[in-house]
Amino acid sequence: MNRYPVWKYVIIAIALLLGAIYTIPNYYGESPALQITSAKATVKVGPEMVEKVEKILTDNKFAHDDVGFAIVGNNGSVRARFPSTTVQFNAKAVLEKELNTDKDDPTYSVSFNLVPNTPAFLQKINALPMFLGLDLRGGVHFLMQVDTNAAVEKRIVGMMTSARSAVKAKDLHASFTRDGQSVVVKFSDAESRAKGKDAIFNQVEDLVAVESMDGDKFRLTLSYKPQAITRARDEAVKQNIATLSKRVNELGVSEPLLQQQGLDRIVVQLPGVQDVAKAKEIIGRTATLEVRMVNESILREQALTATIPFDSELFKVGRGVPVVLYKDPLLLCWYCLQFLLYS
Repeated sequence: MNRYPVWKYVIIAIALLLGAIYTIPNYYGESPALQITSAKATVKVGPEMVEKVEKILTDNKFAHDDVGFAIVGNNGSVRARFPSTTVQFNAKAVLEKELNTDKDDPTYSVSFNLVPNTPAFLQKINALPMFLGLDLRGGVHFLMQVDTNAAVEKRIVGMMTSARSAVKAKDLHASFTRDGQSVVVKFSDAESRAKGKDAIFNQVEDLVAVESMDGDKFRLTLSYKPQAITRARDEAVKQNIATLSKRVNELGVSEPLLQQQGLDRIVVQLPGVQDVAKAKEIIGRTATLEVRMVNESILREQALTATIPFDSELFKVGRGVPVVLYKDPLLLCWYCLQFLLYS
């Protein structure tokens, strides 16, 4: 009769026991919950928010199981668990009203979520339920297209601005016009064109220049190398993926999927997300950073009544307003900022 050593039975028993322990969380299911996060970069959600949310729910007599604080990505969030979706929906409206004094400019974001019912002692040993994808759990699927043409266009505009500044710094006179993805610079003589070309190439990299004549004008046609255009498109997609990753963290989704599809598209899958509108709002936020010079020829106290020059623009909203700025943004060095990730 064949017999196995005792140590083999012990290993089998331990493996079965561990397997059973880490399988148990899948049977507890999930509960509807609300997640409170910051809607502004200048506002942080800390543990003190738990007491505030708890008080609002108690004062309005909303049945809730618990309110806890958690770190989602690099940001803090508060999650409140409810016994039913009906209570969850009603509590959301009240929390949004109580936490945000200005509904048109909310300070906090309140979104629907699902949280596992796994007991705390199992969570401490990292015994968590298996994460399910969209096919088993449902959720939200976004297919987003990055406007890479706009990224290329901004880079060409920046090149034109830098070229104009470089030529002006050498006290050279030239005219600048756009021709598709190229910039045409016309000089009065060959010597000025040569000096202007050297100045521009010292200021802007990855350029191709073609010299020609246009009547009595010495023409210089500037364009980016194909590799530079391709790199600008690729970096635009990568920066969008990095930005979307930060925004998805605000939703508190377990194992979201973000990946590039094709040349200019991004797939975003958010398993278990209930609030589609809120997910779309957070993911679809856009932000643009421009650096402009102040038109100091118009005093701030006269900005509202003065005649605004054609090359300038009056701003009435924000800090330090009213203020008149030049329309053309300054070009910051692309190679200094190409790895900058913004949200």
